[in-house]
Amino acid sequence: MNLSSSSQDTKFILYAQHGWADTSREIGRLAKTLAGDRALIVTPNLGWWQTWWRIEPLIAKVEAIASTTKREYPDLPWRIIGHSMGGLIWLELLHRHPEWCECVESLVLIASPIGGADLARIIDPGFWGFSIARDLGQNRRILANSIAQKIPTLAIAGDIDNGSDGTIPVSSTEIEQAHWVKLSGLSHPQLKNTPELLPIIQQFWDNPVILPNRDFSPTQKAIRYLQTVPGMTDTHPRHFWRSRIVVTLADGGTIRLWYNPLRVLHVFVSDALENCLYCGFVGWQQTQKLEMAIAQYWNNNYS
Repeated sequence: MNLSSSSQDTKFILYAQHGWADTSREIGRLAKTLAGDRALIVTPNLGWWQTWWRIEPLIAKVEAIASTTKREYPDLPWRIIGHSMGGLIWLELLHRHPEWCECVESLVLIASPIGGADLARIIDPGFWGFSIARDLGQNRRILANSIAQKIPTLAIAGDIDNGSDGTIPVSSTEIEQAHWVKLSGLSHPQLKNTPELLPIIQQFWDNPVILPNRDFSPTQKAIRYLQTVPGMTDTHPRHFWRSRIVVTLADGGTIRLWYNPLRVLHVFVSDALENCLYCGFVGWQQTQKLEMAIAQYWNNNYS
């Protein structure tokens, strides 16, 4: 573990967690630039090789460090930054330790695949557990939404090809009631420590608030419904043009389906102008569940 020294001038604890196939070096630099001498900076180094196998031991390691730090500094508030899988680790920890939420001033998730990493799901389509892919492909949107209702949350995405940062889909970073920023032209690795993050995070720190609930349009409601279908993983909208309309929504939006050559079912949601707003897919085991979920949505809302 990398731990900065504490002094009487320390205002908060800053946890900065690296992600998959990485070490704490780059995100540690980001944390130091952001916090300077104001914070006790904790940057657990999980080990490059260890990030390839399972997420559970990594969660346990960060959990032990956070528990020890809390005992030693019980009165200092927390600020948390997680890049990629590092954000997922903290979502799991805050879910498992709701008592920690009271001391968290803010949560910043940088390029974290809340809706699942589609590349990981392709590697492990059935969640068989051959590697970390099973854990990275999991959809944690419901969990993230619940945490963003209690902790001011900022989610940051990169976009290099109108749909992804080259590693995860842009849409997989979005969370209800969280602030959301998209940085065009920045890839997944670049988001570990780029100067463009500094004013965005600092501005959020200056005014960390929980966004209120919004009124959603019929198309937005359909997206949020589909995101909760078991096995759903967000993905790139590049194949939107191949899909066929199966439901037309009250505001002119549409739900569309497409099977890829491997018979993996993709679902797309567009607005009335045929702009793709969401794309996800399910594994072979969940194909029938998705079809039934769409039929049920139609029957409940439009029949």
